[in-house]
Amino acid sequence: MAHGGEPLVSASAVYHRKRGLRVSTGREIGSRSRLSWLRAQPISRGTEKELNDLLLGAVWYVVFIFSLTFHEAAHAYFAMRGGDLTAYHSGQVSLDPTPHLRREPIGSIVVPLLSFVMAGWMIGWASTPYDPRWAYDHPKAAGRMSLAGPLANLMLVVVAMVLIRLGMLAGVFHPPDTIGFAAVVASNAGGIWLTAATLVSVMFTLNLLLFVFNLIPLPPLDGSGVLALLVSDDRARKLQILLSRPQFSMLGLLVAWFAVGRIFHPALRWAVNLLYPEFSYG
Repeated sequence: MAHGGEPLVSASAVYHRKRGLRVSTGREIGSRSRLSWLRAQPISRGTEKELNDLLLGAVWYVVFIFSLTFHEAAHAYFAMRGGDLTAYHSGQVSLDPTPHLRREPIGSIVVPLLSFVMAGWMIGWASTPYDPRWAYDHPKAAGRMSLAGPLANLMLVVVAMVLIRLGMLAGVFHPPDTIGFAAVVASNAGGIWLTAATLVSVMFTLNLLLFVFNLIPLPPLDGSGVLALLVSDDRARKLQILLSRPQFSMLGLLVAWFAVGRIFHPALRWAVNLLYPEFSYG
């Protein structure tokens, strides 16, 4: 989340409407800039002038916390449905962010705010407890629990798309000339609608990124748990034992961090063109 003036999307390039031109405005996602995968850098200069740093940070933090809460609550709910009440007893089967923040105050409060203030971007984490013995005994239920988080983020992407299209029907939103991380939709209505345009833009791109990133099938990401749905129970248990080793988690995070750009870029382009079928962003 840039509160400086660099007009770039952390997950890469911008897209020009009605043109097959890909405009790179800085380091590519294929480079080390991928490390700042939750960086918010508004493309629209009009929006940037209207929203000061404090308001922009507030918009990002609200979307960030709601997205993490929805993701973790989905994990907790499906664990409960599958027979593990660990997260339920900790109060995390809820869209109230309080139990989620309380469980990971460093990752959900301190790190996101400090990273925004000090570096101009926001990063953080949250977690949902579960009983590993339950996961071993019920690998398919554990796989559904893992899948629930990314699917929750995908649902928020769809909600953002619906809100954007409704705003276009109401005449307060319109497709921008260029697409950016915090500028998926624009507004000429001024005032609160500029803030709303930024909010739904961030909701769209951040949750698409969380969906893509967390589905990478490497530990400790959710995608590694989803593998249990694709294999037999016995093989799933063997995978659990293998992938639970700390060295695999460290290696998995490193590989996923550098791989997400190559996956997210085409996913973003596809999602934007699905959002605006009457235009061509290339």
